[in-house]
Amino acid sequence: MGLITSIALVILIIISFYYVVKHLRLRKRLKGINSPRSYPLIGHATISKPDPEGFINQVMGMAYLYPDAPRMVLFWLGPMPIVMLYSAHLVEKILTSSNHLSKGFAYSLLEPWLGQGIITSNVDNWRPKRKMLTPTFHYDILKDFLPTFNEQSRVLVKRLASLPEGEPVELLSFITLCGLDIICETSMGKTINAQCNKESDYVWAVHTINDLVQERTKNPLMWNDFIYKNFGKGMLEKKCLDILHSFTRNVISERQKELEESEWRLHGRLAFLDLLLDMSHHGLLGLEDIHSQISISSFHTYLPSNFSAFFSILLKVDTLMFAGHDTTSTGASWALYLLGCYPEIQKKAQTEIDDVLADSDYISIEHLAQLKYESLRICPVVPMIMRELGSDQDIDGFVLPKGTQLIINQFMVHRDPMYWQDPEDFNPESSYVMACSSRFLPENIAGRHPFAFIPFSAGSRNCIGQRFLFYQFAVKDRARRSLYLLFIISKIQFFRKAYLMFAMMEEKVIVSWVLRHFNVTSMNERYNMKSKIGVILRPSNGIHVILDKRRPIV
Repeated sequence: MGLITSIALVILIIISFYYVVKHLRLRKRLKGINSPRSYPLIGHATISKPDPEGFINQVMGMAYLYPDAPRMVLFWLGPMPIVMLYSAHLVEKILTSSNHLSKGFAYSLLEPWLGQGIITSNVDNWRPKRKMLTPTFHYDILKDFLPTFNEQSRVLVKRLASLPEGEPVELLSFITLCGLDIICETSMGKTINAQCNKESDYVWAVHTINDLVQERTKNPLMWNDFIYKNFGKGMLEKKCLDILHSFTRNVISERQKELEESEWRLHGRLAFLDLLLDMSHHGLLGLEDIHSQISISSFHTYLPSNFSAFFSILLKVDTLMFAGHDTTSTGASWALYLLGCYPEIQKKAQTEIDDVLADSDYISIEHLAQLKYESLRICPVVPMIMRELGSDQDIDGFVLPKGTQLIINQFMVHRDPMYWQDPEDFNPESSYVMACSSRFLPENIAGRHPFAFIPFSAGSRNCIGQRFLFYQFAVKDRARRSLYLLFIISKIQFFRKAYLMFAMMEEKVIVSWVLRHFNVTSMNERYNMKSKIGVILRPSNGIHVILDKRRPIV
């Protein structure tokens, strides 16, 4: 026994020595990159802030410490180096490279919820395996969504109007339920009336699991699944997962029953779930496979080989539910918060809304064409993304080794004074909300770096919501067999711009409805507003506003 123990101890010492030497060599290789003082193995653990608000301030503070070129900073999460980029030209090198398509390690922590879907999948699962077909862009498809957007926005403003006037309202919770109703109806073909309930277990679970991922990312000891499940907050995560997966499964079962009762007569725009269930009905996919896929892993595991390329890229339902309601709802809430901080700008937006709509409450596609992105510049819903280098990469004279974790800090890219004058100012000076800012007029955009504004990321793996909406437009073709041959194009700039319009449409309709019927006054001054980073940029304690009625709701 003593000999075995000695051998095990020697092996342990050799392995430890190997990793220590490897770590020290890595530190030497990265020496010279801007970085606060750190220590071997533990990195910046001694100064790391444990709370979400402190963490975001610390990360942003590191960027502010080094505002000059190359706008790059290194920090150590325990023994792991993470390089944060916040310069448009550096970000472009990474996001346009076909060598760096793999997401960062933090996305793997979402896999118990989202599986190997398009948000979390590695490059081998994500990359298309066959030739992509380019669908044709039709504005008519947008009109299929607008009735749902308008109807659910009407429900939202009626709920807000029923509250005691003059008292603070936590706006984000109301808009989140509105977004949940919209995504269920448009992508699942199912009306759930989430806005009729004061609280939603599903929304609570989404918010909680986002916080858990953020906490776990910062703690190297919790990266191991066994340790996390037994000594971390694994039980709370399991509770959230049970709620999230049960919600999705129930929606699937109810929608399947409705289709069976209609004898599978599909008409109009097919929802994503309708397509899956129709495939099951025609023997192309078992229902049990759909349930398994939605909660566990990627579509390509269960589909015939000729469909695997499509579904390995396309969103699975849990991803749709998250990306389709949480990001949009938060974005709309941030936009209303900013307008509530600047009443003079809000007044201009309301005047234009009134002039354009006249006596109508219906927001049409023509009314949305003027809207731009100033609120997303100030408060990008996804403030950071992570990538893992697939090969050695030269970044302004520093060669970062393969496997290095990168953070693309969109929040700070949008505040680069090289491209944005007075970057902290909310500046929708010209025309409509969200905003048709002077920053985004054609003459200003023309001279700006194309990666200086990337609220939906950029390159081949840009925003998941954009791809979902592009899919929704593509399924307009009513020939069922052709529906199975739909694909997503993400590398062509023209279509990337089209994605932005789709992804923003729901948010714009919601904001327009609220401003049409209420004056919004934010309770928290902008520079006192605390936020936290999970998967998205979320206010720490909600968005509290005072709503004063402007006009009756019909």
